[in-house]
Amino acid sequence: MENKCVHLSIENHVGIITLNRPEVGNAIDLQTARELMEVAIFCSESEKIRAVVITGAGNKFSVGGDLKSFANEGDEIGSHLKIVTAYFHQAISHFARMNKPLIGAVNGVAAGGGMSLACACDLVYASEDSKFVTAYNNIGLTPDGAGSYFFPRLVGMKRALELLYTNRPLDAKEAKEWGIINHVVPKDKLMSVVLDLAQTLVNGPMNAFGVTKKLLYHSLQETLESQMSIESVFIAERASSSEGKEGISAFLEKREADYLK
Repeated sequence: MENKCVHLSIENHVGIITLNRPEVGNAIDLQTARELMEVAIFCSESEKIRAVVITGAGNKFSVGGDLKSFANEGDEIGSHLKIVTAYFHQAISHFARMNKPLIGAVNGVAAGGGMSLACACDLVYASEDSKFVTAYNNIGLTPDGAGSYFFPRLVGMKRALELLYTNRPLDAKEAKEWGIINHVVPKDKLMSVVLDLAQTLVNGPMNAFGVTKKLLYHSLQETLESQMSIESVFIAERASSSEGKEGISAFLEKREADYLK
């Protein structure tokens, strides 16, 4: 896609999204939010893409909202932010709802909306020099990008409030200990490790991945019995699908499943 602020390339069924404003730390302004939404929809719908990786150009993932561009709106800043977040939140929603796995490759600082975006990824790998900071309350603002949804679910309510109230940054090691990221990787190996993982997921049962994601998200609002009822419906559907049939046949025949055929 020919976007200026959010670049998308496709390699071996992997959609690679790069936030492309390195001169401002990949800050999210109106155009970036709009392009991110467009790219999220494209990745969700494209049959050429089976897994998605998101990272930042330069030495930062994203410092969050572009405060300078927001302040330039003067008295219209409130209505402007409603438009920015409308696009940004649609992007998050499409990423969260798509069947394709979404892997965050956090290369440096992930702050504010950048941290929220990282937390919205299914899996997160981060370079050793990465930093995570909520940033919102420190400047008198509140979370966006589903930060208030993901933070307490990932780290618990007390820790989420601590991060937001104190603005304390977490290094990669502590972010892993808190459950915000999956793995810490040397900076020069980050993308190769993430792309290897993405390629493995490309060869997997993409639709089963998507249903699994939905099951886990819905489990937080269901009772034990209602969740098991939903599980029954989904596992029956998956067993009857082409993926399920191939997976079961491959297991019984003691061979690797071919989900790309």
